[in-house]
Amino acid sequence: MLTIGEFSRLGRVSPRMLRYYDAFGLLCPEAVGENGYRYYRQEQLARLLKLQRLQGYGFSLAEVKELLKLNEEALLQRLHRRRLDAHYEIYRQQERLRRLEADILQMEGTSMLQDKYEVILMPDPEQTVFGIRRTVPVAKFHDLFQELWGELANRGLEQAGPIQMLYHSEEFDYENADVEVQAVVKPGPNAKIKPAYDLCATVLHKGPYDGLPRAYEALASWMAQHPEYRICGPAIDRYLNDPDATPPEELATGVLFPLEKC
Repeated sequence: MLTIGEFSRLGRVSPRMLRYYDAFGLLCPEAVGENGYRYYRQEQLARLLKLQRLQGYGFSLAEVKELLKLNEEALLQRLHRRRLDAHYEIYRQQERLRRLEADILQMEGTSMLQDKYEVILMPDPEQTVFGIRRTVPVAKFHDLFQELWGELANRGLEQAGPIQMLYHSEEFDYENADVEVQAVVKPGPNAKIKPAYDLCATVLHKGPYDGLPRAYEALASWMAQHPEYRICGPAIDRYLNDPDATPPEELATGVLFPLEKC
């Protein structure tokens, strides 16, 4: 048996926190002496380390208490969900930082968005495409593109233009995005026609894909200044070069908002 001091040193946690864990029902001492001294078994270190890891992942103590009751399979599912939440938190923080930087520069007399992006109005012709539509979390977008490549090969379809992603969701949902990945192809099995749009508001984003929200912000700013237009179709990310053969700083992505007059 270990005294609370010895257990504290081994687990690198203060005796005060151990008492708090006890009061919360997370980690109770094996025995309490008549003098009130608390004693722990060395095997309880494993539970201590596990609950500390779960805390470190951002779970509240109430959540940790429930997680410790789960079997490994159920716990793994919760950890996958927490990983997605963490990615979303990072995304939101990055977006907050980008907006903050843009506002600072604009207040200093420089509009970062206007300098970086020029909104062009242009038609988008119909295309022969093969597509895969799924409702997936953002973290699974890469897997969806891999599935697209595999299906193109399986069906013997010949690519004849860029890869693109269409966002069909009416609102942004990080975990349940209704998206479609498409490849422009020559006519073949299960190919279809993507309809033409008479008018699109378009910007060209140059650089890594994690900067694409800035392009969307530029388009949203333009839309706010032009209420005579409204969006009439899914937003499109059109990847104009191969990410596997292009340095991140040289990637080129067209972002298109199909429009119609109000």
